[in-house]
Amino acid sequence: MEKELIISSQDDGVQIALLEDKRLVELHKEKPSSQYVVGDIFFGKVKKIMPGLNAAFVDVGGDKEGFMHYLDLGLDFNSAAKYMRLAMNGGFSAGEANGGNSPLDNFKIEPVLEKVGNFANVLKVGQPILVQVTKEPISTKGPKLSGDLSIAGRYLVLVPFSNKVSVSQKIKRGDERNRLRRLVQSIRPQNFGIIVRTVAEGKSVAELDTDLRQLMDSWQRMTERLKHVAGPERIYAEPGATTAAVRDLLTDDFNFIHTDSPDIYNELRDYLHSIDPEKEDMVKLYKMETPIFEQFGIQRDIRRAFGRIVTIRSGVYLYVEHTEAMHVIDVNSGNHIKAGTGQEDTALQVNIESGIEIARQMRLRDMGGIIIVDFIDMAKAENRKKLFDVMTEEMKRDKARHTILPLSKFGLMQITRQRVRPAVEVDVQEKCPFCDGTGHIKQSLVVVDEIESNLKYMSTAQNERRLTIVTHPYIHAYLRRGGLRSIRWQWMRRYRMWLDIRQSERYGLLEYKYFNASGDEISL
Repeated sequence: MEKELIISSQDDGVQIALLEDKRLVELHKEKPSSQYVVGDIFFGKVKKIMPGLNAAFVDVGGDKEGFMHYLDLGLDFNSAAKYMRLAMNGGFSAGEANGGNSPLDNFKIEPVLEKVGNFANVLKVGQPILVQVTKEPISTKGPKLSGDLSIAGRYLVLVPFSNKVSVSQKIKRGDERNRLRRLVQSIRPQNFGIIVRTVAEGKSVAELDTDLRQLMDSWQRMTERLKHVAGPERIYAEPGATTAAVRDLLTDDFNFIHTDSPDIYNELRDYLHSIDPEKEDMVKLYKMETPIFEQFGIQRDIRRAFGRIVTIRSGVYLYVEHTEAMHVIDVNSGNHIKAGTGQEDTALQVNIESGIEIARQMRLRDMGGIIIVDFIDMAKAENRKKLFDVMTEEMKRDKARHTILPLSKFGLMQITRQRVRPAVEVDVQEKCPFCDGTGHIKQSLVVVDEIESNLKYMSTAQNERRLTIVTHPYIHAYLRRGGLRSIRWQWMRRYRMWLDIRQSERYGLLEYKYFNASGDEISL
């Protein structure tokens, strides 16, 4: 599969589009002043404890306080709290993060936190705490926080206060899983756990070690930052959206990365040079005058894909509705009718085509939470199974955690998808040129009065004796209705001129134009 990343930098932020086989499948937006990014680590203070919810609100120095449940504290909370106290008091030396001793070599891991407990017995109002953003603010809600700290790299995820090595479940081969586990175990620092990411499959120990060193450097810088922290603030920042996208999406089948920003171009080349110098040249700086999204056809795809109604080439279309509680998608067959096929076969074809597009729409809009899909009813159990298998296969490309349930007896499919940031919304509507966005237009009688007023002016002031009026078919029919008693004939007698009234389906309801005997348009 051919993959490309197109990055557009504008005054209101950066837009990142992922293309698979020239087809838009993901769209990410980064605002220049984003306060909370998933993966950022903050030094915060407990602001308010909610005993009824067994949760608390935490001040992390931004506009909105973060929310944290007792279960989000993490089993290693006691060790994290001890580490924070020691780091703030200078209890850790600079350490040898680059391949020598681990910064936590002499650190004693504390007993794990009880799974069933009371928040108020662990933390008090005003107490400092280290937290990590797991979900960005959505609507009126602040960010969701966790005490389980981790730092993600290209191939590995560093998990402090643990000695466990885990391998991504998406790596299926047993021998490869064992190889990666042995390699990582041999380079793992003391008291640091490691999660091996899917893209580490087939990588050498040198590549894994380089990634691990960079993660240890980040941890050491965060430790140094804690020595000087004064109040709630960010002490570790995830890379920018562009670098993070490349880090998480870059695979061997990536072809090009195009950007129209020289700063992003240099940033990505430096990053690729540090992780894989051979891929550095895939970054291309776009210099043409045409906007980069227009040049690659992305703007057209956005207009087609982000409306309330999404049309598929075969004539099938989807209704997509977003609510506070869930997303609802309704499948409609439209004009998808093939000769020689029965109702059941047609329903299966429509549902499969829709399922492929729905999987794309969830990635493209970054839908999260509960998604309900109303497919066309199918009587045969084997056809319902085929549709479920198609959805499962298509969703394998989605990196977000998700669960798909088989069709219910009402033809509904329930899907849950990891929700870490607001769904992407793109306004694809334009202001109506006739109602100016008000939703109201002039009465057709008023339009007729305007036309007559102009006719009176042209007959008396300009002495026009032969005119052609082109209008919307509705107004055309109204003016010609009644034969010799029609409004058209009344005007001809009243203003002593010949009128030819024509219709055009391209005209809006309130649109009309005048042409003289030579066929030239008359501007009033």
